[in-house]
Amino acid sequence: MSAEARGWPIGRWLTLFAVAEAVLLLAALVAGGVALGNLTAARNSLLDVIGPQRLAAYQLSTALLNQESGVRGYQLERKPEFLTPYTDGVRAQADAVAQLRQLGAAPGTRIGDDLDAVLRAAAGWQTAVAPTVAPGAAPVTPAEADRDRTLFGAVRGALDTQLGHLAEVRQTGRADLDAAASFLTAMLVAVAVLVVLLFVVLFLGLRQVITRPILRLAGEVRQVADQDVHRPVHGSGPREIAQLGADVEAMRLRILDEVAELEQAHALLDRRTREAEESNAMLDRRTRELERSNADLEQFAYVASHDLQEPLRKVASFCQLLQRRYQGLLDERGEQYIEYAVDGAKRMQVLINDLLAFSRVGRNPGEHVVTDAGRLVDDALANLEVALSLSGGKVERGELPDVRVEPALMTAVFQNLIGNALKFKGDAPPEVRISADRDGGDWVFSVSDNGIGIDAEYAERIFALFQRLHTRTAYPGTGIGLALCRRIVEHNGGRIWLDTEAGETTFRFTLPATGDEGDA
Repeated sequence: MSAEARGWPIGRWLTLFAVAEAVLLLAALVAGGVALGNLTAARNSLLDVIGPQRLAAYQLSTALLNQESGVRGYQLERKPEFLTPYTDGVRAQADAVAQLRQLGAAPGTRIGDDLDAVLRAAAGWQTAVAPTVAPGAAPVTPAEADRDRTLFGAVRGALDTQLGHLAEVRQTGRADLDAAASFLTAMLVAVAVLVVLLFVVLFLGLRQVITRPILRLAGEVRQVADQDVHRPVHGSGPREIAQLGADVEAMRLRILDEVAELEQAHALLDRRTREAEESNAMLDRRTRELERSNADLEQFAYVASHDLQEPLRKVASFCQLLQRRYQGLLDERGEQYIEYAVDGAKRMQVLINDLLAFSRVGRNPGEHVVTDAGRLVDDALANLEVALSLSGGKVERGELPDVRVEPALMTAVFQNLIGNALKFKGDAPPEVRISADRDGGDWVFSVSDNGIGIDAEYAERIFALFQRLHTRTAYPGTGIGLALCRRIVEHNGGRIWLDTEAGETTFRFTLPATGDEGDA
């Protein structure tokens, strides 16, 4: 086996990628499980402990207030039926106290100490009013009534303190629940981002390890098939591809040998005219062998350019199987991000074709058609759906006119301007507003956002090729987006500029009116 055929086989590369993805996904799922456990614990504490404690405390407060109302009614009217609220309140008080004890209001705890304070104050008041509600008791004097009110005021104060502390506990529980929910959300977002990154790494890795060696081998085989039979064929990459390259090279050398033999046969035919019949027979045989060899070489070229794509199809099937296998393990947003990745792959070819068409701006112009500018903005927003979701931004647009443009190129203009607004955002979520106003024979489009802004001194520099105002680590990009926007707008008969007098970051560009909208 040659040196080029000693690399890892394709199966080992696929296993390596699969194991790496499985480990990272498992770690992400474990972190999500921990976050879900914290959320469940905080929710159970709020619903099963803190909530019932506050309800029992309110029941205790109601019971004591009913007792006080019954006592005052009896002291005024001296009728036994007025003591019913008092006796019912005593039973309700006992039930509420038992429920609070069961829910954790034990002596020594903050809630337990508050309950003890309420019970002490209530016991003092009940002891004082007990003689006044006994059968045959004399009417209460004003001094006794004042004393009773003072004692019950202490009960009210203890109740207020208890309810205040319970309100603080509830606020703390709510804060814990919100923190757990935020942590869970962050974990789910991290899992979704990790899944997307894994797909990207898988795509790039397989392209580097498998696709490029296949394409190199296919290119060399095509050159050999195009009569350049003296060009060597070298296989590289995984073991199977390297071995295939070695087999093709062996076939090429055999063909060269057969060609040399055929040339010798022609020379022998010229020298031996008297043996023409035998020479012609031998020449026909050699010709058939050469045709068979050429057919074999063409078959190898087909294998290199078509059938060797099968490993890539297996990779695609593996990605789909991975998606189905983990379906349901992620929340709705995580599955939505996976769909974003799949949808982005489907739109990749469309975007490439649009970029190729754009490269011919001014040299190979496409068809200008009357198009609704609002539909162009909607197409741009569809391409930016993932960026909008991740940044939490929103885009508002008013009624936009019909314009005569190349739709793909103008969609790229809106996509660049909106994408810049989402990328160069401030602390607040990005907000983008798109509008259009008639100015004589032109429509003036405005794209405004609440981002970090651009200094007026850079108003012209930003439209130059490869000009950046920030480092690549701070904000990604190539620095050609606005230059491309200017070229497209000017190609469509307009101009674009940064409005330095606007309060927000505002880009404006003009396009000729179609002539059938009527007066402005």
